Amino acid sequence: MRDSDDEAFGPRQGRGRSGSRRRDYLDVGGRRDDDDADENGEEQQSSNGRRSGGETSKDGESKDGQSKDGQQASKDKKDDESDHKKDQEEGEQRRKSRRPLVIGIAAVVVLLLIGGGVYYWLSTRGKASTDDAYTDGNIVTIAPQVSGQVVSLDVTDNQFVHKGDPLFRIDPRQFVFSQEQAQGQLDTTKAQAASQKLGVEIAKKNFPAALELAKANLDAAKANLQLQQSNYDRQKSLPKLATTQQEVDTTAANLAQAKAQVEQAQARLIQAEPVKQNIGQSEEQVTQIEGQIEQAQGRLDQAKLNVEWTVVRAPQDGWVTRRNVNAGNYVSSGQQVMSLVTTDVWVTANYKETELDGMHPGQKVTITVDAYPDLNLQGHVDSIQRGSGSKFSAFPAENATGNFIKIVQRVPVKILIDSGLKPDEPLPLGISVEPTVMLK
Repeated sequence: MRDSDDEAFGPRQGRGRSGSRRRDYLDVGGRRDDDDADENGEEQQSSNGRRSGGETSKDGESKDGQSKDGQQASKDKKDDESDHKKDQEEGEQRRKSRRPLVIGIAAVVVLLLIGGGVYYWLSTRGKASTDDAYTDGNIVTIAPQVSGQVVSLDVTDNQFVHKGDPLFRIDPRQFVFSQEQAQGQLDTTKAQAASQKLGVEIAKKNFPAALELAKANLDAAKANLQLQQSNYDRQKSLPKLATTQQEVDTTAANLAQAKAQVEQAQARLIQAEPVKQNIGQSEEQVTQIEGQIEQAQGRLDQAKLNVEWTVVRAPQDGWVTRRNVNAGNYVSSGQQVMSLVTTDVWVTANYKETELDGMHPGQKVTITVDAYPDLNLQGHVDSIQRGSGSKFSAFPAENATGNFIKIVQRVPVKILIDSGLKPDEPLPLGISVEPTVMLK
């Protein structure tokens, strides 16, 4: 059995896991040896009754061998147990030797966490920072004020232009024709006005003279009437033999004609009396024509303005963006064809309502830009919007429905940039920034 065990489990090892495994195997093997010994003993006893004395001697020898094998197995078992105890003692010693290192590492980690928390508290105390912020600025919409075909495009995408620089040009021929037509109408109206002014000067002399002439004619008619009345009275007073009926009829006719001339002269005098009114009427005609001159001048000015508007110019300094017009396109009045981003740039930061305590205009602000990590901008708080962002949304929340849920609102804060901008690094609108307001 000893030889079979050695072949099955290999050579013995003093310590370690292999020794433990072998000890377990030996325990099982030892029990098996004892069972085998009992079975062998029973077999030997049964065989003693059947066999002779020679066989008895052989059985004695086998029993001695079996007892030797059992003693050897128990000895091996004790050796394995002693090796197992030594392994446990060595493992305990190794654990004790590593325990101070583990405790030290844990202490360092705890100190680092505490130090990080203290540093974060000290670095964020008296500051308000948010990542819900972006660059903002003025965007000018460029649209032509006259309709027509674009004959030339003077700018390209993202080009910087100055105020007054031409952006594109519209065909001006129809507007030049309208300008010339308006100029001709104005010249004609001015000539009429000049002629009417001369008429006023003549009227100022003619109407008073006509009045005096009417008065003179009336006086002459009255004198003639008096003469004819005397002639008629004389003829009537003469005896019939001293005159003729023809003479009487002639003087009567002359008298009637003289009376008619007096009435005619009186009528002309009445007609000539409103001298001021007649002169005023002439002057009003001049005023009317002057109004026509102003209308013609307005049409001419509009025509000139239309010609000027055929060249679309930049209203401010800025960069050309979102251009959607090319040479040859037909554009309508008021049609948006491009945008102009001005040089004025600021930051719109949406702070939580719980972060506004102690924030007021004038406080210093440090700004970091996600697009340019090395760019550090300095600014100050310009103003705080008088209302949250949700209040000015297209569909503001209705809190009177009975299902109110308190949500932390955000309020836009306008921050002006004081320094730090670089001319070679453009700052587009809408990019993310992180401002930090120094509250104290």
